[in-house]
Amino acid sequence: MVSYKVTVATGKDLFSGTIDAISISLLGVNGESDQKKLSHLWFPGKVRTFDVTIEGDVGELLSVRLYKERNVLPISDAWYVQYIHVTSPEGKLYQFPVYQWISGQTNVLIPEGTASIRSTSNGDEQRTKELEKNRDVYKWKLYSPGAPYCIDADSVKNLPMNESFSLQKQISFLIGMNLVEIEIRLRGISKRTDSWGKLEDSKLLFFFNRTKISDEVFRIWKEDSFFGYQFLNGVNPMLIKKCIKLPENFPVSSSMVASSLGTSTDLVKELQNGNIFLVDYKILEGVPQNKLINKNPQYIAAPMCLLWKDPEDQLLPLAIQLIIPHLRYTLDINILARRKLIGPGGVFDKIIALGQAGISDLLKKAMQEVTYSGLCLPDDIEARGLEAIPNYYYRDDGRMIWEAMESFVSRMVRYYYKGDESVRTDPELQAWVAEIYEKGFLQHESSGIPSSLETVSSLVKYLTMVIFRCSTQHAAMNNSQSDFYTWMPNGPTTMKRPPLSAKGVTTLQTILDSLPDVNTTTRAQITVKGLSKEPKDQRRLGSYPDVHFIEETPQKFIQKFQEKLAEISEIINEKNQSRRLSYLYLDPKMTENAVSI
Repeated sequence: MVSYKVTVATGKDLFSGTIDAISISLLGVNGESDQKKLSHLWFPGKVRTFDVTIEGDVGELLSVRLYKERNVLPISDAWYVQYIHVTSPEGKLYQFPVYQWISGQTNVLIPEGTASIRSTSNGDEQRTKELEKNRDVYKWKLYSPGAPYCIDADSVKNLPMNESFSLQKQISFLIGMNLVEIEIRLRGISKRTDSWGKLEDSKLLFFFNRTKISDEVFRIWKEDSFFGYQFLNGVNPMLIKKCIKLPENFPVSSSMVASSLGTSTDLVKELQNGNIFLVDYKILEGVPQNKLINKNPQYIAAPMCLLWKDPEDQLLPLAIQLIIPHLRYTLDINILARRKLIGPGGVFDKIIALGQAGISDLLKKAMQEVTYSGLCLPDDIEARGLEAIPNYYYRDDGRMIWEAMESFVSRMVRYYYKGDESVRTDPELQAWVAEIYEKGFLQHESSGIPSSLETVSSLVKYLTMVIFRCSTQHAAMNNSQSDFYTWMPNGPTTMKRPPLSAKGVTTLQTILDSLPDVNTTTRAQITVKGLSKEPKDQRRLGSYPDVHFIEETPQKFIQKFQEKLAEISEIINEKNQSRRLSYLYLDPKMTENAVSI
């Protein structure tokens, strides 16, 4: 008989405990022990230690198996386990990070926490079975033709419990959305279907839900320099690129922009000097539209905008053409978005001109334009010719974070993968990359997205891209919405009139006639406010409270990464002291580890 000490930690959330009967078996190099009962009463936040005696010696421990079975009561509840520690008779400590919900009547295999990589020559039968089990849980389905596949779950209720919002996050998310809606309802305008009488009236939408930046946007939104600024540091800093040659479908002549450029230069010279930039929304051309909101048809445009970097380093509009009308909580928020935001009868049906067909068509077009270089910040900046343009805070702050991530990922990867061969022969890694290429990027060879990885360096770049896109990139485009769109005329969600085709005929009244109705504006504002405010249960960039890496060296890598992020945060805050508008969106202290809102 061999005796072990088994320590089990239950999560701290209110409903983390269980009354189900919990048993355990130990798996070692010599086999698996019999199932041993631990307890049937587990309270939140408690750490309990048990003496477990088994027959025979299972040898060096590889994993433990938890059994969750219904007790005498006819009910069963989920149980959140943080970790399991097992001390052998010789005093050796084995750590088993869990950090997951266990629900229903089941058994779960928990591997020992020392990380290792698999290869085609050292297959693990237990691990293979676990992967097959997960494939049955996490299934793909087609969202719409040409769009990336998504998880096969029609509602957040169908998600595995480990992918769903925590109770704290659910409550704070709902409260945040409802408080915004309550403020609008108290102002008595949420049901008005008429147009705004004056532009200034839309500022009265909010009293409490405003920021210093949103108030400054209201003050300067008509300035040409602020118009250009938003292409660099606004909600979407990813479209602008240097213009070397004017597009054929943008017939702008030097005489047309002479008054903006002044007498000391002309359009040809500025193109040659690299001071002309282009924003092209051609992706919106031909997207189905003319959907009704408040019984009125709606319109969108597919504009092109030419901008000039003047001698004072301001980015100013030269010409605008309107040719044609126009991996934490991520699964949960994506399902909510597909159902509540872009799904039939969702918010978008009430605030934008695109119907379901338009959204599907837009997704298909977007997928055809995705490139691997466009997903990697340094490559993307270079491809768009924006290495030197001044006041591009998204680029400057983003580069610091990309480099910190790349350094962190490189250390972690090279600690475990000792050479290129170990990357090529890791079946789980290669299967993961291949599945993303197939289901996420639809096997588009022209995109340059890798379908396999051959070197350690390629793995470092790929993982850096994934982490950056799911954290920093999302923060840049999501967290800025409230600041720039609280003042509705700066970012209307739809147009009630088609774009004017003649130059010089726009008046204040034609603008008012084109802007969304009052209730459409209020719905859009509720959405923007709700999506810009991160609910509780946050995990900031570099924060890893669940200890999945138990070895000392990886923990030092994590600490160094956290220290670097803290340094970057200080640099960003110092820079913001001299910026006309603070650029807060890439501050690591304000960035989530994952897409969770």
